[in-house]
Amino acid sequence: MVADNLKVNCDPSGPIMPVRPRGLFHSIKFFVFCHSLLQLAQLLVSGYMKSSISTIERRYGLSSQKSGILAAFNEVGNTILIVFVSFFGSRVHRPRYIGGGALLACLASLLMAMPHFLSGKYDYTDRISSSSDNSFGLCGVSTISSSSNQTCKGQDTPAQQVVYPLLLLGQLLLGIGAVPIQPFGISYIDDYASKKNSPLYLGILLAVTSIGPAFGFITGSFMLRYYVDFDKLSKDEIKLESTDLRWVGAWWLGFLVASCLLFLTALPYLFFPRNMPKEDGADDVESRPDVNKQQTNPLQELTLLQFLKSFPRIALRTLRSPIYLLVVLAQVNLAALLSGLATFMAKFIEKQFSQTVSFSTMMIGGVGIPLAVLGTVLGGVLMRRFNLSVRGASKLCTVAIFLCMLSALPMLLIGCPTQTVSGVFPHSSQEPSCNSGCRCPQEAFNPVCGSDGVEFKSPCHAGCSSVENDTSGKVTNYTNCRCVGNASFARPGTCGSGCSHLLLPFMVLLGLTSFIAAFSQTPSYMMILRTVPTEDKSFAVGVQYMLFRVLAFMPGPVLYGSVIDTTCLLWGKKCGKATSCHYYNLNGFRQRFLGLQVVFVCGGLLCFLLTMVVLRRRAGREEPENRGGYELVDGEKTAESSKEKEAQGIKT
Repeated sequence: MVADNLKVNCDPSGPIMPVRPRGLFHSIKFFVFCHSLLQLAQLLVSGYMKSSISTIERRYGLSSQKSGILAAFNEVGNTILIVFVSFFGSRVHRPRYIGGGALLACLASLLMAMPHFLSGKYDYTDRISSSSDNSFGLCGVSTISSSSNQTCKGQDTPAQQVVYPLLLLGQLLLGIGAVPIQPFGISYIDDYASKKNSPLYLGILLAVTSIGPAFGFITGSFMLRYYVDFDKLSKDEIKLESTDLRWVGAWWLGFLVASCLLFLTALPYLFFPRNMPKEDGADDVESRPDVNKQQTNPLQELTLLQFLKSFPRIALRTLRSPIYLLVVLAQVNLAALLSGLATFMAKFIEKQFSQTVSFSTMMIGGVGIPLAVLGTVLGGVLMRRFNLSVRGASKLCTVAIFLCMLSALPMLLIGCPTQTVSGVFPHSSQEPSCNSGCRCPQEAFNPVCGSDGVEFKSPCHAGCSSVENDTSGKVTNYTNCRCVGNASFARPGTCGSGCSHLLLPFMVLLGLTSFIAAFSQTPSYMMILRTVPTEDKSFAVGVQYMLFRVLAFMPGPVLYGSVIDTTCLLWGKKCGKATSCHYYNLNGFRQRFLGLQVVFVCGGLLCFLLTMVVLRRRAGREEPENRGGYELVDGEKTAESSKEKEAQGIKT
C-alpha cells in the first residue's frame, strides 16, 4: 500500500529513489501552464519584431532584403546550438536551462530598443516649416538647406553607424536565448504526461504559444500609433499624421514591455524539478519502461568527446527515418511560408490596400493569427477525439494542406492596380516639363494627390507655389499647382490605390487559409514524436528545429524581401544613398509575394502525400505495433537495440 503511493525519481545520474509529490511544481499540468506563458512572451517578441519591421525599415532607411536579413538573424545562433542542446536534454536540468534562456532573451529584448536612445531624432524629408509663410517644399523654394547638411552629418556619427549591427546582435541573442525553450519544453511534457493527454497538452501548448505572435502584432499596432520620438518632442512639435507615408511609430516601446514579461515568466523555472512523477499514476517502475531505458541506456554515459564522435551517426540515423524526414520537410515548406508572410504581410496590406501601418498589423494579429490558433486547437482535439494513428494523422495533414492550397489561389486575383505617380508610374523616364523651373531636390518625398487623381512625390514636383492652412496651421491644400489639371490644387498625402473595399474579401481568404493550414500542426508534431525512440525525442525535435532554421526561417524572410525589392519603382535617397522603397508595382508585388506562398503550400502537400504512400506500403509489409492508439512506425525496440549496439561500439 505504501509502496504504491511512492513516486520514482528517475535521475540518470543516481539510483532510483522513491520521492513523494511535493506540490504545484511537481505537476505536469502546471508546467504546461507556465511553459505556455513563457512561449507566449518569447513569441510576443518575435511577433512584435515582425510587426515593426517595415517601420524600422523606414526609420533607418533599409531595403526589404536588409530588413529580411534582420528578421532572420535570430536563427543564426539558434541553428548553431539547438541540436547539441536538444541532444543533452535528457542529461541536464531542463527547466533551469529553459529559465536561463528566457533571461537571456529578456536582455536581448532590451538591447533591441537601444538604437532609439543612441540615435538622434527622426529627420524626414520636406518637413513643413513652422514659419509664417509655410512655403517650405514648394515650387521655386530650395529645400536643400543647412538642416539637410546637418542631417547628413548626423548619419556619420558612431551612434548612427552602430544601429544596424546593434539590431543584428539583439536578434542573435534572442535566437540563442530561445534555443532550450521549445525543444526542452516539448520533450519534458511528452516524457511526464500520460500517452492519452500528451496530444492534448501539445495542442494547447502550440495554440497558446501561437497567441504570442498575435499579441506581438496587436502590441505593435498599439505602439505604432505613437510617434517614434514622442519621448523627445512635445505634442505640438509632432507634425506628421499616421496616414502619412513618412510616419514612423514608436517601434522601440514594445521591446521594453516584452523584456519585462520575459523576466516574470522565467522565474518559475527555477523551482521545477529535473524529473517529476508521471501523470495519472503511471509512474511505477514496472509501467515506466522509459525509466529503465534511461538507467540502462549506455548513451547516457557517453562523454562529450564520445558524443561528438557519435553525433554524425546519430543524426544520420534520425534522418534515415522516411516518415520523420518527410514530415519535417513538409513542415519546412510551411515554416518558410509562415516566416515570409509573418514578416511582410502587414507591409503587403499597407501598400496594396492603402492602409496605415498600425491597422495592417492589427489585421494580422487580430484576424490571421487567432484563426490559426483555433485551427491548431481543433487539430489537437481531432487527434484526441478519434485517437488517430500515425496514418490517420498523415491523412488529416494531407487533406488540410490541399484545402489550404484551394483557398490560397484566389488571393492572387484580389488586389489593386498601381496608382499613377508622375515621373514614377506608368512613365518613369523623366520629370514633366511643367516643374522644370521649380528646382525640386532629388531627395524630396512629401507625397501629394492632385485634383486630377495623379500623385506627385512632393508639392514641388506638382509645381505648387502656395498653400492653404486651417485655423491650427495645418496644411489643407497646395494651390497654384502647374502640373495638376482640373482645379490645379493638391491635397497632402497619397492618392492611394483606390480599392480598399477589396480588403475584406482578401482578409476572409487569408483567415480561412490560416485556419485550415493550422489543422496540420499538432498531427505533424505527433507523427514525429511517435516515430522516434523515447530517448531520442529531444534530439529529433532539435534536428527538426535546426532544419526549420536552416531551410525556412533563415532564408525565408530574405527570399521574400528580395522578391519584394524587385517590384520597387522608386527608391528613397538620403545624403546621396539609397534608403527604403517609396513606391511599388502593386501587381508585381502581389503576384510574386503571394505566388511564393502557393509554391510552398504545394511543396508541403507533396511531402504529406509521400508520407501516406510510405505508410501504406509499410502497412502492407508488416503489422504495426500499437501503443496508446498510435502506430510506432519505426519499431521502437529495433531502434533502441541499434542505439545500444552503437553506444557499445563507441565504448569499445
